[in-house]
Amino acid sequence: MMAAPIPPNHPRRESLLVRERLVEGFRRGLVAVEGLIAHGRGECFDYLLGEETTPPARRAIRAAAAALLVAEKPVISVNGNTAALVPREIVELSRVTGAAIEVNLFYRTREREEAIARWLRMHGASEVLGVGEDASATIPELFSERRRVSPRGILVADTVLVPLEDGDRTEALRAMGKTVIAIDLNPLSRTARAANITIVDNVVRAVPLLVEEARRMRGLGKRRLEEMLRGYDNNAVLQESLRIILERLRRLSSSRLVIDPRG
Repeated sequence: MMAAPIPPNHPRRESLLVRERLVEGFRRGLVAVEGLIAHGRGECFDYLLGEETTPPARRAIRAAAAALLVAEKPVISVNGNTAALVPREIVELSRVTGAAIEVNLFYRTREREEAIARWLRMHGASEVLGVGEDASATIPELFSERRRVSPRGILVADTVLVPLEDGDRTEALRAMGKTVIAIDLNPLSRTARAANITIVDNVVRAVPLLVEEARRMRGLGKRRLEEMLRGYDNNAVLQESLRIILERLRRLSSSRLVIDPRG
């Protein structure tokens, strides 16, 4: 089925193009139907944030890049939405940081695992963990299908990037002593609050910026990267993100006429 053409001057063009990528991902077997619902929920928070990468999100992105570069065994966890939206960027981030790529799904089927792995390889990935029998290890105290992980990847990782995550697994990974980096548009979610570093931003903006930061910072020494991490305060990032939402709502609610939702 052909998607309806989106006029170049449509005020919601970028948002509609992202939706089309998700729908295409659904047709390819990458995205679960529940993932389409989850995207709509996130899009609501993106409206509230002004659909831009905020200063606290940029601080979190810098900290995330430092954490991935200083890690001994970093892993990028990929679900269907992430694979559909930023496959090339995920592969590039893996190259820059040395992180492994692992498929991890809440609505897990062998067909989806393999479809996502193929899609990532089409975009340059040399190896994708967590597919089929490779997902033979389990995360303790986690009962969804997300408990299944690769013994070569997330199980032994010291740092895990979890774009578009659920709170249960974030909490379980923290309980295992791992550094967890989340990308979550909702600063009130359990994921956002349980992670060590939370990038409150849209994954289509955050991951390319994370690649840029990691590329820029990889020449820094380990001591400098560790200093950056010690100076990072995730609670302050979440609080500032909430204040940005509050101030935007205040400003918009006092306007006589609101035309552009980005203010």
